[in-house]
Amino acid sequence: MPPKTYNKSNFHKYTFCVFQEVGLEALQDLSLHYKSKSGSCYYFTTTGVYRLSNHWGRAAKCKWRLSPNCKAVTLNAVEVPNANRTKLGYANWSDFYPDNDYEKLYFVKVDYDSQTVHFYHKQSHDCTTEKVLLTATDTTKLIKQIRTLFDETGWAKYLKEENIAVLRKEIIEELVNTNKTFQEIRKQYL
Repeated sequence: MPPKTYNKSNFHKYTFCVFQEVGLEALQDLSLHYKSKSGSCYYFTTTGVYRLSNHWGRAAKCKWRLSPNCKAVTLNAVEVPNANRTKLGYANWSDFYPDNDYEKLYFVKVDYDSQTVHFYHKQSHDCTTEKVLLTATDTTKLIKQIRTLFDETGWAKYLKEENIAVLRKEIIEELVNTNKTFQEIRKQYL
């Protein structure tokens, strides 16, 4: 079965998407098409959608993340409620993927330099066949575990490895690339 095609009439129904932050100048020649009850503004084009919003992540029945762009124009000069949090994002219709809580749709990627972790949809261009896929619930648990490994050191107490940075990376790599639990992996280092 071919992948579902998204457009302005169905993109907001159980979808996952990573919007790219863009500057406000992108809205210059566009008119507002829809404003949600929560205040998010939507501008439709033939190729995609612009969303001006102060909330990203879970949006109604969707998981929409904003990938920041440090070059995007800030809204401080424009009168917008919550201007420091309000951002403009753009996504092509082809960037939307189906979402639900029961299928293994997601995989996790870790950036060790910035100590950040994000999840992506299996239909995205970033997915390869060797990625371990997870349900939405399992993805949330794994991200929480990885953030704990980055933020805390108590978990490393009594483990053989002296270099916590090396140990952290080894454990996280195994968490992301296998179905092992943290406890199972930790036992290997006792």
